[in-house]
Amino acid sequence: MTRTRKIAIGIVGGLALLVLVAGVVIATFDWNRAKPMINERASAAIGRPFAINGDLSVKWEREPAEGGWRAWVPWPHVIANDISVGNAPWAKAPNFATLKRGEFSLAPLPLLRQRVVIRKIQLTEPAADLERLADGRANWVFTSPETGEPSPWVLDINEIGFDKGRVGYVDEVLKADLTVLVDPLGKPVPFADVAGAAFVPQDGKAPAPRDYVFGWNVEGKFKGLPTKGEGKVGGMLALQDASQPFPVQADVSIGGTRAAVTGTLTDPVNLGALDLRLKLSGASMAQLYPLTGVTLPDTPPYSTDGHLIAKLHHPGGAVFEYKDFNGKVGNSDLHGDITFALGAPRPKLTGKLSSKQLRMVDLGPLIGVPAGGTAAAPADKSKDAPAKPKGGEVLPTQAFRTDRWRDMDADVALDAGRIIHDSKLPLSDLSVHVVLQDGKLTLDPFRFGIAGGNINGTIKLDGATETMNGQVDLHARRLRLKQLFPATEAMQKTLGELNGDLAVSGTGNSVAALLGTATGDVKMLVNDGVISRSLMEIAGLNVGNYVVSKLFGDDEVNINCGAADLEMKKGVVTPRVFVFDTENALITITGTADFKNETVDMDITPDSKGFRIFSLRSPLYVRGTFGSPDVGVHVLPLAARGAGAVALGVLLTPAAGLLALIAPSTNDENACGPLLEQMRKPPKAPAPPAAKGK
Repeated sequence: MTRTRKIAIGIVGGLALLVLVAGVVIATFDWNRAKPMINERASAAIGRPFAINGDLSVKWEREPAEGGWRAWVPWPHVIANDISVGNAPWAKAPNFATLKRGEFSLAPLPLLRQRVVIRKIQLTEPAADLERLADGRANWVFTSPETGEPSPWVLDINEIGFDKGRVGYVDEVLKADLTVLVDPLGKPVPFADVAGAAFVPQDGKAPAPRDYVFGWNVEGKFKGLPTKGEGKVGGMLALQDASQPFPVQADVSIGGTRAAVTGTLTDPVNLGALDLRLKLSGASMAQLYPLTGVTLPDTPPYSTDGHLIAKLHHPGGAVFEYKDFNGKVGNSDLHGDITFALGAPRPKLTGKLSSKQLRMVDLGPLIGVPAGGTAAAPADKSKDAPAKPKGGEVLPTQAFRTDRWRDMDADVALDAGRIIHDSKLPLSDLSVHVVLQDGKLTLDPFRFGIAGGNINGTIKLDGATETMNGQVDLHARRLRLKQLFPATEAMQKTLGELNGDLAVSGTGNSVAALLGTATGDVKMLVNDGVISRSLMEIAGLNVGNYVVSKLFGDDEVNINCGAADLEMKKGVVTPRVFVFDTENALITITGTADFKNETVDMDITPDSKGFRIFSLRSPLYVRGTFGSPDVGVHVLPLAARGAGAVALGVLLTPAAGLLALIAPSTNDENACGPLLEQMRKPPKAPAPPAAKGK
């Protein structure tokens, strides 16, 4: 053996002996001696006190799953007991987190690049107190004490397992103060047993969700509202494998809103995606705004059940899809799909909804009418005095929440096949397209069927400014009188119709305010109808009941034509034309109705056709407030507002405007045609007085 060969063997042998000695030292080293150094280094890295207070041991084991040459590199398997992490100086709790026991395998080579790589970590009885101040400072953000910058160390954990634990969460930004407790279920519960088979992948390509292992409950406040809930979660959370679904189940109440979810969470570190069955219910959809930021209208109590899919890393912003949901709003059903997309400059809600049966009373809160409506005033059966409804304001005064309109955009369509009204109005269907853009709300088209005809048009409300501007343009066509009053036997014999136009604009943040400032025109024609005291009772028009009884008694009177051309200016309605041509007389209505002050001052003047006892009846008046009008008989004939014959010739222009409302009638001739043509003719000059003495 040559000298060189001997030297080489000596060197190799020495190195082997050194590795063996190092391995023996490492394997038998008491790591508790290293705790002071580890605690000091860890504290310096995170800028907080860190301490391993209990026993610390390390076992070196290979990781075959690494593959290649890395599989031969031993990893330290660390077991540490009684660990505590100090809190930020401003935080209330003494510790940020505590842990009874932690076990993990640490990749040694990435430590050289300041990366802590842990494939799997198991936590025993973890506890954490998370806090965030109103200025945004959060105690889960660790900074270096020297630079004040976030720690350069990167923590890379593939999976995390845990058992019973506690998490406290205090957040001044979200007005939250919650405590979450987690406990083992006893034995795992299969995911399909809770979520149903529909949520389990059937193609075998995607991994099946893991079993539920732990139960949890939460109590406290969120958004300042009382919060309480419970649910289940899996036992191992995959933090790096985005394809591994983590099972979640929750039933939580926040204020008056209750949410029940069952499904999976994937890519939890980046909040990648949610696939959940969501049941949502509450006293009003408007209560969801402080919780979700989604602007929804005031509604009666509601409940929904559907499939929620969230793509939290969608380009341009997270997207939430609520698909194939079924729900109820009040006693109305609601179905469809909606999507809520976060993006610039505002989030946007889109969807297509349908309803088989929609109750009008459930839509009342949309315009400021309380759910369920208000009690009707009792009818006064006496002919001598009309029933007086309760006094006070009768127009809806609840303000539209236009400040919320500026927080998001929307594009939603709703089609309802059947509409039910408590007063048995013959409404048949509804179709509306709602667009909210830059705080401007548009309903176009807005259409619903009624009494064999339809009402359609456009409604625009501009909530971009502090005081809302509103425009309403509606058209009523071919509303059949016998369907409007199906309970009136005499009306079933008529073939008459109602046609009308309404075009007004105003400013204000409620229906009452809009009407109180409205300017525009209202036109209406009714032909071939019947009027009677009993009809007014059926319609709930107590004032009309009294007026009709004074004019016609209990008899049913045929209406050849009813014509109204009303001018509305700054909330005050003044008739240009307001006449009813009956078989006995021409009834003229003059005066004003003030929607700003909710007062009325009108006279009803009968002009008999020929010499009849009817001609001896005096004009009537309606005065007072909308809520409590006063109706009576003028003691003396009116001088200014037309006792006796009405000079129809002064109504040339209004009459011409109303001619456009005459639609082809089921009769050969529309009864309103002759009346309007007569009103267009200039008045005849009075005959000269006879000469005296002849």
